[in-house]
Amino acid sequence: MAKSLVIVESPAKAKTIGKFLGNRYIVKASMGHIRDLPKSQLGVDLENNFTPKYINIRGKGDLIKQLRSEAGKASKVYLATDLDREGEAISWHLAELLNLDRRTSCRIEFNEITKDAIQAALKKARPINMDRVNAQQARRILDRLVGYKISPLLWKKVKKGLSAGRVQSVAVRLICEREEEIKQFVPEEYWSIIANLKTGKKKEGSFFAKLQQKQEEKLEIKNGQEAANILKQLEGVQYLVQKVKKSQRKRNPAPPFITSTLQQEASRKLGFTARKTMSTAQQLYEGLEIGEEGSTGLITYMRTDSTRISSQAQEEARDFIKEKYGESYLPSSPRKYKTKENAQDAHEAIRPTSVLKEPLKVKEYLSRDQYRLYKLIWERFLASQMQSAVLDTLTVDISANDYLFRATGSSVQFPGFMVIYVEGEDDVEKREDGLLPELTEGQILQLIDLEDKQHFTQPPPRYTEATLVKALEEKRIGRPSTYAPIIETIRERNYVILEDKRFHPTELGEIVNYLLVKHFPRIMDAEFTAEMEDYLDRIAEGEVSWLKVLKDFYQPFAKTLEKAEVQMEKIEIKDEITEEICEHCGKNMVIKQGRFGKFLACPGFPQCRNTKAILKEVGLPCPLCQKPLVERKTKKGRKFYGCSNYPECNFTTWLQPIQQKCPQCESFLLLEKGKRGKPDLLYCSREGCSYQQSQEKGGIKE
Repeated sequence: MAKSLVIVESPAKAKTIGKFLGNRYIVKASMGHIRDLPKSQLGVDLENNFTPKYINIRGKGDLIKQLRSEAGKASKVYLATDLDREGEAISWHLAELLNLDRRTSCRIEFNEITKDAIQAALKKARPINMDRVNAQQARRILDRLVGYKISPLLWKKVKKGLSAGRVQSVAVRLICEREEEIKQFVPEEYWSIIANLKTGKKKEGSFFAKLQQKQEEKLEIKNGQEAANILKQLEGVQYLVQKVKKSQRKRNPAPPFITSTLQQEASRKLGFTARKTMSTAQQLYEGLEIGEEGSTGLITYMRTDSTRISSQAQEEARDFIKEKYGESYLPSSPRKYKTKENAQDAHEAIRPTSVLKEPLKVKEYLSRDQYRLYKLIWERFLASQMQSAVLDTLTVDISANDYLFRATGSSVQFPGFMVIYVEGEDDVEKREDGLLPELTEGQILQLIDLEDKQHFTQPPPRYTEATLVKALEEKRIGRPSTYAPIIETIRERNYVILEDKRFHPTELGEIVNYLLVKHFPRIMDAEFTAEMEDYLDRIAEGEVSWLKVLKDFYQPFAKTLEKAEVQMEKIEIKDEITEEICEHCGKNMVIKQGRFGKFLACPGFPQCRNTKAILKEVGLPCPLCQKPLVERKTKKGRKFYGCSNYPECNFTTWLQPIQQKCPQCESFLLLEKGKRGKPDLLYCSREGCSYQQSQEKGGIKE
C-alpha cells in the first residue's frame, strides 16, 4: 500500500515528526527554501505585473528530483512547513515544483511538534492559503525592488559593496538619529542631598533619606554653592518623623513570550544576539534527543506576536503550580493577556510544549545555550500563569526645619510569580528600596552624616540589541522574524558596530544614512515603513490586492530613483593615514572600519594583506613586565585587556584595570562589574595577592 509523504523544512523536524507518524508515512525535508529570485538580476518583470522569475536554488537539484520521485509514489502529499507566511510560501513553491494542486487539502500546520498536535493537523488539512503566499511574495518583491535599485546607486556614489534595504536602512536611521541626539545633548548640573539617619544610639537602625522640598515646594539644587548654602542651613537642626505612610501594591507577571520579547529578554539576561536566540529556539522547537523519548519538540513555534495560550496548556500549568507551590500561588481564574493590534492571533505565544518537562529534568540532553533559553521560556510561561506578588511599601516624610526629606522602603509580603521569574529592564540599574526600621510619627531621629552629591543629566542611551528590537517593534518596522537578519546585515555592511553591547554608527553608516534620508525620504520614513506592514497584513487577510500594493509603491519610487541618480552627490571616503609602518612592504598603514571596530590595514591590498589591531592604552603598566596595558577584542568583539608586549608577555584579563591601588601591595586594582543590582567587586592585579573588596553602587535610588 502506498504511503503518504509529509514534507517539512529541516531534518530535525522530519525526525521528530516521523517518530509520531509511524510506518504509513514518509517524512522528508526540503532544507528550507527550494526556489527564490535569482541573485544575479532583479528577477521581477516590471512590464508584466511584477511577475517574479523564480529559479531553483543552486545545489538543490538532486533534492528536488528525490522529492518528485517520492511525491509520484505517495498516495497523498502533505506540506508541513512552518505556520507563518514564509512557511506558507515554501509550501506553495513545493506544490509548484511537485505539480500538486494547491486547492486540495495538502497543507497542514501545527503550533507545536507533539503527537497530539501532528495528528490533529492531519485531520484539518486545508488548501494552500494564497493570500498569505501573496503577502510573502509582496514583501520579497518590495525588498528586492528597494535593494536592487538603490544599492547600485550607492556603489556609484560612495563605494562598491554597499546595500540599502526597505527595513534595514530605517533601522540604521534610528541608530544614526540616536547618535545625533547624544552629540547635541548639553548636560545640566544638579545636586542631591542625602541624610544618613538613625533611630537610636546603635548604627544598625540607620537608613538614607533624600531631600525633596522646602516649605512644601519641590526643591531643585542647580549647583554646588546652592547645595553648600542648604547644608549650612541644616546645621544643628532636629530631624522629626512627620508622616508614615504604609501601603500595599500588587505586581503582576509579564505575559508569555512573543518573538520580540524573547529576543529582548535573551539579550538582557543571557547576552544572546537576536540571531542566536532564534537559531537556538528553532532547535528547541524542531526537536532534540531527550533520552528514551527520542527526538522531542520542547517549545511551541517561535515566530509569533500573539500572547494567546491554549486552554489545555493553561490547565496543565495551573495543575503544576497548585501541586508544586500550593493554592495561594494560583489565580482564581486563568490569566489572559491582551494581544497587540495587528498581531497574527492564529498562533500561540512561545511556551514549553509541556510544563512537566522541567528544565532540570532535560538539562543533561541540552547544550548550555539550549538549556538557558529553554529555562527562560519555561519560567516566563509558568510565571505568567501565577498569582501576583504583593509588596509592602513604606514612605516616610522627615522634617528638618523648613526642609522635608523622604525615605522609601519596600519588602515582599507575598512573592507570587516572583518565586520563579522577574522580567529584566533596559537601561535601568535595578535597585529595590531596602527595609526601613520601625518609625512612628513625631519620632526624633539622629543624624549620622549629611552628604551632597553632584550629578549631570544624561543623554538618551545608545541602543542595545534589546532596545533596538523594542524600538523596531514599537514603530512597527519589519516583523519580529526579520529583526535578527536586519541586525546581522547592518553589522556585516559596517554601517554600525557594537561597543560595550551598544550600537554606534560608523562613518560609512552615517554617510549612507544622510544620502538615503535626503534623496529617498519616503523609503526612510518609519511611518511609511509601518504603513507598508499594514498593507502586507491586509494582503494576508485578503482585503487588498498584492499587485495594487506593488504598483502604488513602485510608481512614485521609480520617479524618486530617477531623480536621485542625477542629484545624489558623490562622496569619497578616504582612509586615514597613520604613522604606523607596515613591516611587510614599508607603506604607511591606514585606518579601516571592520565589523568589530577600527583596525590598521596596509594600503597595498591585495598584494599586501597585513592588518593590525589598533591598541588603546589604558594608562597602567603590565603587572608582569611593566609595559603599557592595552584594550583588545576577541574575534567575536568581546573586550579584554592585555600586555602591549604580547606575545613576549602573555598577561590578559577580562576585568577592567582601574587607577585605584591595592591597600595591601600598591598594585592597581581590577574591577568586576556587578550584574542585576549586585555590588561591584575589586581584585588586586598582582598574582598571589588575595585582596578582594565588595563595592556598593552607591547612594539610594535616584
